[in-house]
Amino acid sequence: MASSSDDHRIRMAAFGWLESQVLMHGDVLPRTLLDRGFTFDGQPVRLVGPQGIFKPHRMRLPLSITTTPGGPYNDSFGGDGLLRYRYRGADPNHRDNLGLREAMRLRVPLAYFHGIVPGRYLASWPAFIVNDDRGALTFCVAVDDVTAVDRRAQIGVSEMSGPDLEPDDPGREARRAYITATVRQRLHQRGFRERVLRAYQGQCALCHLRHDELLDAAHILPDGEPDSEPLVSNGIALCKLHHAAFDRYFFAIRPDYTVEVSEAILREHDGPMLRHGLQGIHEQHILLPRSVALRPDLVFVQRRYERFLQQVRGV
Repeated sequence: MASSSDDHRIRMAAFGWLESQVLMHGDVLPRTLLDRGFTFDGQPVRLVGPQGIFKPHRMRLPLSITTTPGGPYNDSFGGDGLLRYRYRGADPNHRDNLGLREAMRLRVPLAYFHGIVPGRYLASWPAFIVNDDRGALTFCVAVDDVTAVDRRAQIGVSEMSGPDLEPDDPGREARRAYITATVRQRLHQRGFRERVLRAYQGQCALCHLRHDELLDAAHILPDGEPDSEPLVSNGIALCKLHHAAFDRYFFAIRPDYTVEVSEAILREHDGPMLRHGLQGIHEQHILLPRSVALRPDLVFVQRRYERFLQQVRGV
């Protein structure tokens, strides 16, 4: 088992590795990547395990907590905006629950992975256990700014020194409430994206581009409208070029699921990107999800098409 100093070093190395992976892949990471993990002092360190509360064998306290989509635990946000994370099982004194309770007492940061769709997780860190409700068999979790952990390390407060030695931080609760709220919003946005991309088999519905980093989930009815919901039937998978063009009414999708490019774009003369990327999709039938229930809602498509006509024809 690692010393408290080694435990902290591994934890900080894990956070640094996560930051590098998010820069490459975005903040929704595949489980295979988290399960493979990284190398520390010549030895592999995984970030997830078979159970939701995970402690690598080299560490003294848990490194991560994971929420599995469709899993046995009903993790959710409470009225205070904090995440409710279910105990492992029903025994408050299970060793995994004891590990999180000790992490709460010592204010040890964790990585939090929220399952968006099977096999893909939104990564957030540092996450802190801030309350323990034994009656409800849940912990309360707040996400903080990683610089707060860096500041603590810089002034010499180790993770095993206990809360009494933690520096005074009067803005901590407000900061964590704000950051946790942004995580909740990201869950909403990333969940919509992942569900839409999965329905469209990970490709643009127009050009069939398959590079995940260049794909978006475009709303048919814009997000924020009263009746716009984060349903797959209100989305379509588009590459970034076609998403931007769709949002700006360069083209629309008719209720028969064919593309109509605006007359102004069709009349333009430019390079191959315009000819093939935009003019070439005119009258093209879009790729549709295999499940009829996941296909674009025809009511939404019609409303969007009518707005397109108003924009390009003034009708």
